[in-house]
Amino acid sequence: MVRNQQEIEEIKKSGQICALALLKTLEKVKPGVTTLELDRVAEDEIKKLGGKPSFKTVEGYDFTICSTVEDQVVHTPPSERVLKEGEIISIDLGALWQGFHTDMARTVGVGKISEDKEKFIEVGFAAWKESFKKVRVGGRIGDISEAIQKSIEGNGYSVVRELTGHGVGRALHEEPSIPCFGKKGEGEEILEGMTLAVEVIYTQGKPNVVFDRKDSWTVRTSDGRLGGLYEDTILVTKSGPIALTKLD
Repeated sequence: MVRNQQEIEEIKKSGQICALALLKTLEKVKPGVTTLELDRVAEDEIKKLGGKPSFKTVEGYDFTICSTVEDQVVHTPPSERVLKEGEIISIDLGALWQGFHTDMARTVGVGKISEDKEKFIEVGFAAWKESFKKVRVGGRIGDISEAIQKSIEGNGYSVVRELTGHGVGRALHEEPSIPCFGKKGEGEEILEGMTLAVEVIYTQGKPNVVFDRKDSWTVRTSDGRLGGLYEDTILVTKSGPIALTKLD
């Protein structure tokens, strides 16, 4: 969906709230902290800035963040789970301001992590940067998808095919879907004024994922290897893409 100028100003503010809240939350990531404590930090920050937690608008979900650790990939609800030195965690967060959602995620280490985990995180960020370059007026969604796939698979990892990025704005999830795999020149045309939540969803091992039997939300890798997530909300403009939730 294409936004008008007034809508763009509102969604920009939503993006600022989202980014500041995630930044504050990431600062609290350390061994001994529970994911539920991180959730409270995120919610408090969003509300302090005048927004509302987007994820609490999802039916049946009562939290501000999704907190996926190690082999978890997406959608894990916060809990009393204590973070341990050497683990990795992906925090996914959305903010709602004046009727407009933005969505973002980062994967980070808990304390000191191994070199292979550092590389895994760095590759996800690099893949997102490559995909960002493809968010151009007149391009195609497949351009973004191909960039993610080539970057991730070129480093020996796998993209998750069952989960996608998406449009974002009046609803948390809108069309178009943005897969992490595809071919240049295919898919929906990218138009000026679109707001897209581009996600790099990837695994250290096989691409296959499974639902955790312990809850109705968590998706984890089928082989028990690492899962990673990197996401920002992007505004499409004639002069190039703008990350509305940019931290890096």
